[in-house]
Amino acid sequence: MFARLARFLIRHRRPVLIAAGLFFVVAGALGGTVADHLSRGGFDDPRAESVTARQRLERDFGAGLPAYVLVVTPTGKTIDDPVVADRARRLTGDLAGEAGVADAISWWTTGAPDLRGKGNSALVVAFLTGSDDQLVRTAARLNGRYLIDEDTVLTTRSAGWATMFDEVGHRVERDLKISEAISLPIVLVLLVLIFGGLVAAGVPLAMGLLAIVGTFLVLRVLAAVTEVAVYSLSIATALGLGLAIDYGLLLLSRYREEFHAGRSHEDAIVAAVATAGRTIVFSGLTVAVSISALLIFPVAFLRSFAYAGYGVLAVAVAGAVLVMPAALAALGAGRVAGASSRARRTTGAPGFWYRAARRVMARAVPVTVAIVAVLLVLGLPMLDASFGLTDHRMLPDGARTRETEELIDAEFSADAGAVIPVAGRVTGEEASVDTYATMLSGLPGVARVDAATGTYAGGRRIAEPGPANARFRAGDSTWLAVTAGVEPVSADGERLVKTIRATPSPLADIGVTGPAAALVDTKHSIGSRLPLAIVWIALATFGLLFLSLGSVLVSAKAVVLNFLSLTATFGIIVWIFQQGHLAGFLDFTATGTTELNSVLLLFCIAFGLSMDYEVFLLSRIMEEHHRGADNTEAVARGLDRTGPVVTAAAVLMAIVFGSLLISGLTFLKQYALGLTIAVLLDAFVIRATLVPAVMQLAGNANWWAPRPLRRLHTAVGLSEVDVSEPVPTGALAGVAAQGPEVVARTGAP
Repeated sequence: MFARLARFLIRHRRPVLIAAGLFFVVAGALGGTVADHLSRGGFDDPRAESVTARQRLERDFGAGLPAYVLVVTPTGKTIDDPVVADRARRLTGDLAGEAGVADAISWWTTGAPDLRGKGNSALVVAFLTGSDDQLVRTAARLNGRYLIDEDTVLTTRSAGWATMFDEVGHRVERDLKISEAISLPIVLVLLVLIFGGLVAAGVPLAMGLLAIVGTFLVLRVLAAVTEVAVYSLSIATALGLGLAIDYGLLLLSRYREEFHAGRSHEDAIVAAVATAGRTIVFSGLTVAVSISALLIFPVAFLRSFAYAGYGVLAVAVAGAVLVMPAALAALGAGRVAGASSRARRTTGAPGFWYRAARRVMARAVPVTVAIVAVLLVLGLPMLDASFGLTDHRMLPDGARTRETEELIDAEFSADAGAVIPVAGRVTGEEASVDTYATMLSGLPGVARVDAATGTYAGGRRIAEPGPANARFRAGDSTWLAVTAGVEPVSADGERLVKTIRATPSPLADIGVTGPAAALVDTKHSIGSRLPLAIVWIALATFGLLFLSLGSVLVSAKAVVLNFLSLTATFGIIVWIFQQGHLAGFLDFTATGTTELNSVLLLFCIAFGLSMDYEVFLLSRIMEEHHRGADNTEAVARGLDRTGPVVTAAAVLMAIVFGSLLISGLTFLKQYALGLTIAVLLDAFVIRATLVPAVMQLAGNANWWAPRPLRRLHTAVGLSEVDVSEPVPTGALAGVAAQGPEVVARTGAP
């Protein structure tokens, strides 16, 4: 099938290339504005208590979350000055009347002590309504109207959850453009050095650009039918460029090998597509399986990365298998084949990786023990992992929202944006609201409770109800605003939410919401589904590998070594980002937690990328074994044939991901560094040492499978073997040892 496809593409190369060019132009035109159509939210489980309680507040009371905060500082006056007070009250009223704002309060309208700072500043808090994305977009609009830098009466600075993610979204877009500007020239120079010519180097790079632009179009279409987070652009650019270049390298290298082995230009393309092309398709399937685990989680933020990953894979695989053969045919051998001296190793002489594999296999036991021990030691910090979500400290020093949040932490007794709304229903005595508010105000970590029956602090009522308190009651429904005295998105905030939920209530249908409650619910939602995601990735990847290789042991070995590699990667990430090592060098603020979403993304994507290189290697080892090499020789030859390609691909992939380290966002640094480490570990440690060592220890068992599974593989297998070439006579004993099904499949007499 792949050979027929290649011949078709060669015959129709001109229309194929014209179609690819048109697709690039259309995708660029329609997908170029994709960021404007993507969500800046999507962090919550839509079925979680925090979300349903928030919806009740909006439905029954028109109430929102305190997601937007202004720090107001008088200019040359005090906050008690009548001119300042009058201006601040008008600002509060104007803010309350804005679309998407349910209410706004300030120190000047309520006199609440936690809204007045230690210095000469006070707070205005706006309660926003709508989805996460709507909250962030509302904050962006409010910033355009209520940020006052120079004024004779007062100045303002903004903070709050919605403001923070508005700034994060803009920084993601900016940082991605900078990382592309850094990585693309470096990648092009390295490709020229690898292939010895600008034209040959430009082909894989062109496939990368096609993958990026094509993915933007895919995301633009998906955004019209479902929520897609803007943060997924990071994977669309980095993964698209990296995978497309990987696949382009594999196909072009295999073409050169076949061409310098004596095939004609067109026959070399056909052979490359029939072998490397099948590897690319199968590799794409394994990456897709890993990324699909993100769809298990009901959080739109994570699902968005799966959508982006599928878009990347579809365009990258199609570009390599459909467009690149046509491009090679059109360019001709003179421009892409390279000098014949470059094929010296492919025509017989063993290279560096062959000799390295032989040395490793001669010392298989000590190498296996030593490398496994090192990887387990690197993974030890995982035992100390504490997972959390991002707060303002993910922004770099000097960021507008971070500076304002730090000012609030230093100057105010409580974070005015740290309100934990508690919704309920009155079913008995009216005094039940007073009783419940009194109980909540006495909990450790609670600064104040506002309810329909007044204001409470320290386990007692400190203010009688006023006109403003009427907003807390609608029929038999009521809600209480619990102002936390601790950082909401933190371990203390989590404990407070759990304490509130565990406190016996005289009200019915209690629901707790707000950022702190969302943190608790998100961690539970993700944690409860994490085992399923891990099992799915392991079993599905094993199944795909078996369908390709027909070996139980080799497939299981690949999965186990991948988990071992990722354990080491996660250990390094915890050591750096949670424990704070290298914080100064990498320019981030350690928070004592590891960002949960980044770890999940890292696990799913890194597992797929690591398996990508494993497929490259194992497919070639199987091919060499099919051609007659014994186990040791097949492993050495397979590593030798794929070594230069995988090494180059890993270095280029590491450059693409590593360029994201310029970002000032901690979670993006964590994600980028984790993927860089995972790719390099797999290419230079797992592939170069553990794979040949373990396969040497297993010997002929590498190619064993139970008879029922052998029959299954014979019937539906996705074998990489090029059966167009007969098996050498000397290989018959090795082939026959695998069973009659394999003999029949290889065509051996």
